[in-house]
Amino acid sequence: MLLSFRVENHKSLAEEQQLLLTPTVSEDEPRRDWTAVPVAGIFGANASGKTNILDALVYMRNMVRGSLRESEPGTGVSRHPFALDPSARITPSTYVVDLAIVEHRYTYGFSVDDSRVVEEWLLRYHPADSRPVTVFHRNPDGEDGLETDLSAIRKYAEDIEQNVLVLSVVGRFRVEEVREVFAWFLNLTFKLPRGLYRPDFLERNIGDIDRLTVLLQAADTGIDRLEFIEESDDNFEVKTNRPHSSSADAQRRRYLQLRHRGSHDGTYPLSMAEQSLGTKELLELGRYALRALDTGAVLIVDELDRSLHTFLTAQVIALFSAAETNPFGAQLIFSSHDSALLGRIQGVEVLARDHIWFTEKDECGKSTLYPLTAFEATVDEDAGRRYLDGRFGAVPIIHDAIFAAALQARLGGDANE
Repeated sequence: MLLSFRVENHKSLAEEQQLLLTPTVSEDEPRRDWTAVPVAGIFGANASGKTNILDALVYMRNMVRGSLRESEPGTGVSRHPFALDPSARITPSTYVVDLAIVEHRYTYGFSVDDSRVVEEWLLRYHPADSRPVTVFHRNPDGEDGLETDLSAIRKYAEDIEQNVLVLSVVGRFRVEEVREVFAWFLNLTFKLPRGLYRPDFLERNIGDIDRLTVLLQAADTGIDRLEFIEESDDNFEVKTNRPHSSSADAQRRRYLQLRHRGSHDGTYPLSMAEQSLGTKELLELGRYALRALDTGAVLIVDELDRSLHTFLTAQVIALFSAAETNPFGAQLIFSSHDSALLGRIQGVEVLARDHIWFTEKDECGKSTLYPLTAFEATVDEDAGRRYLDGRFGAVPIIHDAIFAAALQARLGGDANE
């Protein structure tokens, strides 16, 4: 499980920000048997930095997974330092995670500038000993550029390119001492924004169709079942007899079809293209959520509530919050604008206090991340209402008169054209 994530000098996160996921338990709150909280929701105004927190964690994942494969010698490092201060371009960007995996705890991090990996380290903690063991420490400017007692790591990583991470290399070579951490990054999943998937991609990667059918039925979408149909013999014959047909054409195509309950007895088939945005979003989100719950992985979702009713969003959160539906310790980290998620829905608290975070951007364009637990709890607290009242910050400051004047000027301009 992810215990914490720290980032510095990434987009609007100019100064170090920390997402701390260790549980906060008060005397009047039932103790939850989690090493880390299973859910973290980030709320804030538009352009306040919510997405940048998620983007920084995804950037770290992509560097670990791809720096060996994608970095050409001498091409430097692609990164996103704070753009509103020229000195940020010469300051390294730093990313650090603390992880609890099986019986060990790890700290892994790296710093990069535009040309190289400035520093990289992996520490392992054993439950019986609070002192960390250095798996490796890479410091190109130090006396020993790569500090490690493990011959396998030194064998594979001592002469790697300056813009490639040690973990990328030794993880690909299946070095045992880094296996758990490298696998954690491989399993970390980011749900891409809607619209970036083609229907054929979704059809090929749909996953457990029976469980997704139950999910859609429970969501009151009017869908009776999902099913695959194969292309007809006539279409398949035409395709394979075309000049220059490829090996892919030699395979019979399967199409995902959703059968809806109609006004008469029976069901009626509709293609993916004919579904509502909400149904498509729920189907795609459900696919990711089920995979994370089955594997105990971390799922990152930007704008979890996009195209979904608040009740449905709350049910997705509940899947991760309850031990019964989340036996392997999966985690959901998301951003949202839906303040209703901060309170109770149908009498049930959607998010615990230590699940809630806020982002706020100052006049210099720098984002700050802070938890709800930084504020004193009140009797019968309605966090959603207090948030909208501005008690926690992280809400937009709207100049009503200027906003209305801008709209009127635009409308007037159109009217005169």
